[in-house]
Amino acid sequence: QERLAESGGGSVQSGGSLRLSCVVSGKTYSSYCMAWFRQVPGKEREPVAAIDANGGTSYVDSVKGRFTISQDSAKNILYLQMNNLKPEDSAMYHCAADRAYGGSAYCLVRSEYNNWGQGTQVTVSS
Repeated sequence: QERLAESGGGSVQSGGSLRLSCVVSGKTYSSYCMAWFRQVPGKEREPVAAIDANGGTSYVDSVKGRFTISQDSAKNILYLQMNNLKPEDSAMYHCAADRAYGGSAYCLVRSEYNNWGQGTQVTVSS
């Protein structure tokens, strides 16, 4: 059974940085999509960044130039480096993974992932 566990969230001031980690265990496939999503209470979950099995990356416009998604394939860890954080980045951040055949742009817009972590809270104060 595949499991995902996020960590690294916290409270920072505007302009600060955080690095989120997602440890993936039990993944048995080599072609995949992995992504970070975020959700604010009362709003729909939205994609933030995605990465494919070849290391290709895609981002939503609001985080381009500030966030970087990466992976350590040997350790099965997904990262999200977040710099120059803004109050509007405050949300619960979840990682997701699934077997898939497509590039990172597809991974970003993919609406269904079968494997999710519990989330880690990010709060940015002004």
